[in-house]
Amino acid sequence: LPPAPEEGGGKRCGRHPVVSGNAYHVLEERFRRMAVLGECTAVLHWDAAVIMPASAAGPRGDQLAELRVVLHELLTDPAIADLLRAADPLPLDPWQAANLHEMRRQYLYADAVPGDLVAALSRASSACEATWREAKPRDDFVAVAPKLEEVLRLTREVAAAKAEALGLTPYDALMDQFEPDARQAAVDPILDDYAAFLPGFLAKVLEKQARGPEPVFPKGPFPAEAQRKLVRGLLERVGFPFEAGRMDESAHPFSTGYPGDNRITIAIKEDDPAMAVMAALHECGHALYEANLPSDWARQPVGEARGMALHESQSLMVEMQACRSPEFIGWLAPRMADALGDDPAFEPENLKRLYNHVKPDFIRVEADEVTYPAHVILRYRLEKALLSGDLAVADLPGAWDDGMEGLLGIRPPRLAQGCLQDIHWFDGAFGYFPTYTLGAMTAAQLMAAARAERPGIPQDLAEGDFAPLLDWLRRHVHSQASSRSTADLVADATGRPLDPAAFRAHLEGRYLGNG
Repeated sequence: LPPAPEEGGGKRCGRHPVVSGNAYHVLEERFRRMAVLGECTAVLHWDAAVIMPASAAGPRGDQLAELRVVLHELLTDPAIADLLRAADPLPLDPWQAANLHEMRRQYLYADAVPGDLVAALSRASSACEATWREAKPRDDFVAVAPKLEEVLRLTREVAAAKAEALGLTPYDALMDQFEPDARQAAVDPILDDYAAFLPGFLAKVLEKQARGPEPVFPKGPFPAEAQRKLVRGLLERVGFPFEAGRMDESAHPFSTGYPGDNRITIAIKEDDPAMAVMAALHECGHALYEANLPSDWARQPVGEARGMALHESQSLMVEMQACRSPEFIGWLAPRMADALGDDPAFEPENLKRLYNHVKPDFIRVEADEVTYPAHVILRYRLEKALLSGDLAVADLPGAWDDGMEGLLGIRPPRLAQGCLQDIHWFDGAFGYFPTYTLGAMTAAQLMAAARAERPGIPQDLAEGDFAPLLDWLRRHVHSQASSRSTADLVADATGRPLDPAAFRAHLEGRYLGNG
């Protein structure tokens, strides 16, 4: 990729006069149209999760499949290949060159897969997800297993097609869709290293934790409306752009949208407002990344977020690195008490213990940051085995329970707390899970660099002031979009390539030291 663009992102207003009206700008217009259709897909997904009646699941699956086929046809139009070739020798500025690079990457991925296979996987994933939503509360793996087998069969076909076209292994081809340039050969040692580090470190953390008082948990119920008001105020404080966004509720919190329309959802738990707050702040981190991408490159591939590992790092910068810091919790505690009542759980020292309490548990999205990577490692190992055929779908529940016991010493009592807990596989997302832990490691390294450059950040957080941290992130991450690789972006922002030691140092400081 080209050299790093100027701080603040590229500007298209000063286009190179030689390239006006040529193949490159024809490509820009075509990708702009595709981006608009992608925005429609995002809204349909949001609607399905937030307000769509369950009876509409079938038609919605058809709508999404049709849109994906249209997008696939537009992207694999033979004219795109001709335009990419014609644009290659043109004199382009660094952002235009990076944009052309991303266009070519998207084209190669799409061209590898026939349109009928895209439609088949989309429909199978929608049907499987709808069945999973009904099966999960009943612990009914038998009901969803045939649909998961169909999703897995089609995913294998997609992976094989992309692997052949791109010269990758099938799993690398899937992982690369979510995190460009991620390879199993690099991810395996990172996750294996953490799996080896975890038992001894976890034992030390639990031993230290046992010497102190147990955290007091909130005693609800806490009114939903009071929680909504609290969360909205916190999101405003962090910087969520409510003038160009909205907050709704769904079974599982998520972030979506497009330029000018940033949407997050929260999940209110009347007996556990502390976790609901952190889940909302996590999604706020995702939304802030999207909201601060360079507007001059909106609806162009180079203007998109740079992979899910970096995206996850932004949500974890807000939730784990900033909002679970002792400084911010000290600011948060009295505001939670004002909003929700004078509960002993909201005393500052107790809230710090509560938000940094380590306990091996079954649910990934509720896991502490020490044990969370174990949940990712389990899923990473299982999905590789499923895709290779070494693990049959019918054997997934038992393999899950065995793997959980091996990593954390616990066995889920219910399938809803085991292999049915996550939506990803049932929605066709294989190769996604490693990005969670890569994101956590990236977040730790970015925060260390931000604090080194701006030592006042902890005190800023103690005053509920996110502006200095967000300014650093805008300059080093958000404004860069996809103008360069994740590896180069992290190295430029922190002075070194991604190093898992930064994450271990963060954990040791927070859980064994005074951090």
